[in-house]
Amino acid sequence: MESKIIISSHTKSHHFLSLHSLHNEKSLNLNPNQTMISTEFSPTFFPFNSHPKHTAVSHYHCSVITCRNPNPNANPNSKTSSNVKLSTNLNSTHLQTRNYKETHFIKLLNRSCKAGKYEESLNFLEAMVGRGYKPDVILCTKLIKGLFNSKRVEMALKVIQILESYGEPDVFAYNAVISGFCKLNQIDSANQVLDRMKNHGFSPDVVTYNILIGSLCSRGKLSLAMKMLRQLLDDDCNPTVITYTILIEATILEGGIDEAMKLLDEMLDRGLRPDMYTYNAIIRGLCREGMMDEAFEFVRSLPSKGCKPDVISYNILLRALLNQRRWGDGERLMMEMFSRKCDPNAVTYSILISSLCRDGKVDEALSMLKIMVESGLTPDAFTFDPLISAFCKEGRLDVAISFLDYMISSGCLPDIVNYNTVLSALCKNGNADEAMQIFERLGDTGCPPDVSSYNTMISALWYNKEKEKALNMVSEMIRQGVEPDEITYNALISCLCRDGLVDEAIGLLESMENNGFIPTVITYNIVLLGLCKAHRIAEAIRVLDEMVEKGCKPNQTTYILLVEGFGFSGKRAEALDLGNLLFKMRAISEESIKRLKKTFPLPDSQEYLY
Repeated sequence: MESKIIISSHTKSHHFLSLHSLHNEKSLNLNPNQTMISTEFSPTFFPFNSHPKHTAVSHYHCSVITCRNPNPNANPNSKTSSNVKLSTNLNSTHLQTRNYKETHFIKLLNRSCKAGKYEESLNFLEAMVGRGYKPDVILCTKLIKGLFNSKRVEMALKVIQILESYGEPDVFAYNAVISGFCKLNQIDSANQVLDRMKNHGFSPDVVTYNILIGSLCSRGKLSLAMKMLRQLLDDDCNPTVITYTILIEATILEGGIDEAMKLLDEMLDRGLRPDMYTYNAIIRGLCREGMMDEAFEFVRSLPSKGCKPDVISYNILLRALLNQRRWGDGERLMMEMFSRKCDPNAVTYSILISSLCRDGKVDEALSMLKIMVESGLTPDAFTFDPLISAFCKEGRLDVAISFLDYMISSGCLPDIVNYNTVLSALCKNGNADEAMQIFERLGDTGCPPDVSSYNTMISALWYNKEKEKALNMVSEMIRQGVEPDEITYNALISCLCRDGLVDEAIGLLESMENNGFIPTVITYNIVLLGLCKAHRIAEAIRVLDEMVEKGCKPNQTTYILLVEGFGFSGKRAEALDLGNLLFKMRAISEESIKRLKKTFPLPDSQEYLY
């Protein structure tokens, strides 16, 4: 008889009262209506409303450059008077003409900014300043942000220079420049702007320092971030909750939860009241270090600290529990969550769906997806990805592709991760042509391919003996502005070595280094494999020497490749001598040396020596 789980619908918690059972059962029956939720998936089942992704809209008003001469009586030779001579007795006709031109310039400048034509905007700005009008700092700040986002650094600097020379820059304008340099990982340039800002009489505010501290922390430079905190204090600037939250999150990653708790204490000593962003960072840190009991205790202590645990707090705990496959504890956590009137969100369901898929419970994950939709929540690409991955792993590629089509029709546009999952599965299953059809349509779906998409297709094309197409795709990738990464180089080096083009592979290895990518042990192992297969053992040893000199530590695979290289080139005795030496040095395992001896058996007359 098919087992069913009866879930009461008289309470908000009905979706999760049987979480543990859901993990072990195949179907659900909802009481009192006795509506059966089948675990059989049909892409047309879910009654989604079409919810296209909303475009973020700025809350700032469109600002304009004020086109007025700030000082009509200024010395004509002064810097701000430009070459335009103005009468101090402007009559109404002159005034109307100037207002008309000013309005026209403002419209043009505003329109070009809105359209993202920042280079054109800069031209308008220069023209307006040339006519003696004072630039508006708000619009200039917007222009600086746009230029940095499009990586036109020199132009962005030109805008701040115009503000300094002809207008009135403020701390927000300087912060925009500092933020732009930080996003480009140019911390030294950001610090130079900080000094420049001070030289122009502007004191950095806490936002300035938070930008710099956040940038340093995101790049793993916690010690420099702490130094920046000290500089903040030396400048008589008061840190905020945001300042400490940024530092706490970074400290958890680099220094551990104990050091993070010290920062929390310091924060409290300064009279700052942590918010749930801060407390959730601590909860995440406790879970990260496996301190689940302490994490639960901390969450339950929050009301006494004046904070109420939110859905993010519970999601952090739920993810940690399910990562440990503690489904029973997960169910009890959901009971507690509902008892505190905290409703699950889309992330909660996504955690459950992902965990079920990881444990091979794909049908149960589909049931959870149906419950999610019936609860009025809309799945996103993150929700669908574990399901698509699970179908691909099970070889159910038709269902995975149906999911992509269904997502589009329901208004939930797949992201590039969803597409890459399907592309990879199709290529691995020998369906490179079908993968190419999907790849070629990515631009039309509003989801252009990324470096991972290109890497997948380049390898697949080469494997299908379509080398010219693969190389053309590398050229296309670069033309489209997609930078190759380490995986691109590794994939190409592997393809070249597989076809016996080892010299070309070594050349690409050198090119990889020249382009700023440091080869990993995986890269070197690919080259060593190619050399050993070509019986070029002396060159393989030279590559190994070069690898060690450059600080790349060989692993067991490296040594085994070298031993096999000797063996397959006919030097079995030398191979076993090297293998035994490496085993004594604990560079390879006992299992590996046994396998090598079976792979390269010696004549009976020599066997006793080994």
